[in-house]
Amino acid sequence: MTFNNKIKVHIKNNRGRPGKFPCDLEGEKNFTITKKHFENALKNEPELKKKIDFFIDWDEDNFNSSISNSDILLTYDFPISNLKKNAPKLKWIHCTAAGVEHLYPFNWVYKGLKITNSSGVHSEKAGEYGLMSVLMLQNHIPKIFTNQNYRKYVSLFSNPIKGKNIVLVGTGSLGSSMAKIVHPLGANIIGVNKRGKPVAGCSKVVKIDKIDRVLPLADILYLALPETPQTKNLINKKRLNLLKKTCGIVNIGRQSVLDYEILCKKLIKNELAGAILDVFNQEPIEKKSKFWKIPNLIITPHVSSDDHGNYIEKTLSLFIKNLKLFLKKKKMITEIDINLGY
Repeated sequence: MTFNNKIKVHIKNNRGRPGKFPCDLEGEKNFTITKKHFENALKNEPELKKKIDFFIDWDEDNFNSSISNSDILLTYDFPISNLKKNAPKLKWIHCTAAGVEHLYPFNWVYKGLKITNSSGVHSEKAGEYGLMSVLMLQNHIPKIFTNQNYRKYVSLFSNPIKGKNIVLVGTGSLGSSMAKIVHPLGANIIGVNKRGKPVAGCSKVVKIDKIDRVLPLADILYLALPETPQTKNLINKKRLNLLKKTCGIVNIGRQSVLDYEILCKKLIKNELAGAILDVFNQEPIEKKSKFWKIPNLIITPHVSSDDHGNYIEKTLSLFIKNLKLFLKKKKMITEIDINLGY
């Protein structure tokens, strides 16, 4: 693993453009890894710095030539076709996002290639967004915003969140960060995950195959799931029909988990209290999209967990921790299971 007797890291940034990641110039500013960023990450690691060389690139401008002698790839996405042939020295890829569904299926992953993601770097911001969105639903803010658009002054009173049931589907770093912040306010948080494993902030946790038992209890349904074959359309028409009409929904995971078409119909018919959606299959949402006009719906532009100005710093901090483990040939933090997809 040498490049001039050093380990070479190829850093691939993406230019912001619609339908891609990042999808706009603001996203590009927030997610671009610069030379200064990387050098600052190594500033307090003099011994590590001696062993590392790096090349920073945009999109695929110089990807093929650089990846041919790179040991590590640090990026969001990349061309997976013929990767082993094009990158014969590549041993580790770190994805700068938590979600890796854009790399699925993982039939391109060859023996000896490690994949890690940035799970965990979003948690502080995601927790605060969770608190905000839960309290917005509890205080009827989606309905109040809709009334404001139609110049309707209607007194919509609410109660404290204490004693309300929040069904949290997906108890990874994003979901659990909400639970930790909201639980002290007295909310009853019911977690749903694959194995029924206990989670801090949740009064109880059930396995995913028991989800139908807890959905009717929900005052708020909070979705924080990655996209995998198992999670696609998990909250379908049947399960949306299990919810109370007074239930509100938050989705910070992926659109594919929730049937947005049925959700919109239920919002129009006042069969749900409201929704806050941070994720969409196509981002930005087109100006002609019907989502803009759905009543009792608040749209946030995929900002629930990306720390402004600090995201790259936190990502590189995790990367450096993993780099130390990689050099010692130890298991890295946030290694993904290609069979599970996360």
